[in-house]
Amino acid sequence: MFALLRSVWDEPRPARATARPWWDQALVAVLLAVAVLETVLWPEMSWRVGSLVLVVVLLPFVLVRRSRPLLAVAGAFGIAAVASLVFGGESDLATLVFMLLFPFSLFRWGSGREWVWGLPVMLGKVGLSAALGYLAPGDAVAGCAVLGTACAVGAAVRYRGRARARELEQVKLLERERLARDLHDTVAHHVSAMAIRAQAGLATAAHRPEAATEALAVIESEASRALVEMRTMVRALRHNDSADLAPSPTAEDIALLANAGRPGPEVDVRIDGTVGDLPQSVGTALYRLTQESVTNARRHARHATRIEVRVTVGASSVHLRVSDDGETSSARAAQGHGLIGMKERATLLGGTCEAGPDARGWTVTAVLPLGTAR
Repeated sequence: MFALLRSVWDEPRPARATARPWWDQALVAVLLAVAVLETVLWPEMSWRVGSLVLVVVLLPFVLVRRSRPLLAVAGAFGIAAVASLVFGGESDLATLVFMLLFPFSLFRWGSGREWVWGLPVMLGKVGLSAALGYLAPGDAVAGCAVLGTACAVGAAVRYRGRARARELEQVKLLERERLARDLHDTVAHHVSAMAIRAQAGLATAAHRPEAATEALAVIESEASRALVEMRTMVRALRHNDSADLAPSPTAEDIALLANAGRPGPEVDVRIDGTVGDLPQSVGTALYRLTQESVTNARRHARHATRIEVRVTVGASSVHLRVSDDGETSSARAAQGHGLIGMKERATLLGGTCEAGPDARGWTVTAVLPLGTAR
């Protein structure tokens, strides 16, 4: 039990600072307008002017509930308690239901210490009203239940957001591992060539100067050491010594994604320019982006009949465009893990990747520079 209480006390606030969104200001304006209308149109309301003044005093706390949730809870519930003492009862104003935003915000944005200090303030307000006879016992219990529900919802949203952030970070880490493997294959290819040429030089050392022999020996040693270190690094990144060591795909393999005559949407691939000379890291990334885009289109493009893949190799960059003629729906607008990984891969290579609906379906565009990858 002590460990549980200690973990609650040590719970930090969310790492990301929360700016005041525009809709909080809009909410304050709407609540004020509703409160004015309610006080004017409801003839049976008790302490009419006092209720409106109470709303006006409490509404500014809505604007600070994200950045200072404990202040919002303490100020709002403290002022509400003072108002109950002054007017001798609870307000009938239905607009005051926005008070539930404060316990929600406390558990959504506050720290564990703020939870510990804020809960007694909220329960104390309800207990005071019940002790003074302003709330019936049943109403007091119901009020505590409603406050508890608001707190639980805030905590649930908080931890769901944290889990989502971990999922996105995991996607990025996995994509970095894949990129590390691809970069390893690229470097290993060139370093292996260095080692082979060095060995060939050693084989013909008898007909060459001694300095050349020493240089070739150094090249062979450094190349072999680089290969060992690179394999060790990639093995550590994968967390799995038995990972598949099959060769990475290249840009030339994009043509294999075409599926003329197969079930499903037709995949039409057209490549303008020579992709065989692309740096291996760029070629592999180009294939991965194309593969992911085509897979997403086949899975999520409703009633799609055609998927077009266009690759254009320029002097300083290579452009990719994958489009389909499926129906555009709100479900496809959400950024799934695949799209996040695609953007991460393109960014790590110094390029860009964008996806979104167009006039006839969904389009993915990517630009990868050639200079930074050489």
